[in-house]
Order: sequence, then structure tokens, then C-alpha cells
Amino acid sequence: MDIAGLSTSLTQFNLANDVGVAMLSKQLDVNESMGQSLVEMMDRSTMEQSVTPYIGSHFDMSV
Repeated sequence: MDIAGLSTSLTQFNLANDVGVAMLSKQLDVNESMGQSLVEMMDRSTMEQSVTPYIGSHFDMSV
């Protein structure tokens, strides 16, 4: 393999690696945001239950 071909291959590899790292970073940001939203949603449901504790606390079922 000549120097030019090796240089091109190395550049393509580095670009693919950089794109992969950028995509992983973006996905981590999205997952962190979704986790924070889930925690906030759980906190709100706890608050709702403290305001109206009788809603959803009993479930009667007959078959």
C-alpha cells in the first residue's frame, strides 16, 4: 500500500471514529434528559398522591 492510500484510509477511520463519538455523546445527553423527565414525573405523581391520597390507593376487582 502506498503512503497516499494509507493516509486516506487513516483519515476515513478517524472521521468515522469522530462521528461515532459525537453520536454517542448526543445519545448520552438525550438519555440524561429523559431520566430527568422521568424523575420529575415520579415526583409529581407523589405530590398528587399527597394532595389526594384516596385516588388510586384502593383497587377492587371481581371476576
